[in-house]
Amino acid sequence: MAKKIMLKKNKKTNVTTTLANNKKNGKMPFVKQDLDYFKEKLLKKKAELLEQIRRIETNSINKTQKEASGDISAYTIHMADVASDNYDREFNLELADNVQKILYAIEEALSALAANKYGQCALCGKWISKKRLRAIPYANACIDCQTKEESSPSVPSKE
Repeated sequence: MAKKIMLKKNKKTNVTTTLANNKKNGKMPFVKQDLDYFKEKLLKKKAELLEQIRRIETNSINKTQKEASGDISAYTIHMADVASDNYDREFNLELADNVQKILYAIEEALSALAANKYGQCALCGKWISKKRLRAIPYANACIDCQTKEESSPSVPSKE
């Protein structure tokens, strides 16, 4: 059985951890200043991405073909212009999809912060380095697990 060490008594909760758990996970959990820093960084990034999605919607997705081209005449639009506008619209939709994925990861990180599990690798349970989290505050995997996941061959879909 692992020995328990009392880290700090808080008025709301008793924060405890085990020696065995700390050895397994490699590093101690973050201090309050670290968590406050990452929360602020996550919220700032979330606000930036929401603004980016708003601009994408305003500038391309919610506009008609005529509005997007800037043509207000009654003449028909050339096929090349239509293709170019469709490409721009498709590009912006894909950009919005990528932004949505990052927003989802940010929400997951904020939930992990609230549950005192922020910075823990979702795959192996080890603590993610502060250096990695400073670069990508919504990262949910340590460098080793992320590298393994990216280097493993993806399964081709059957069509």
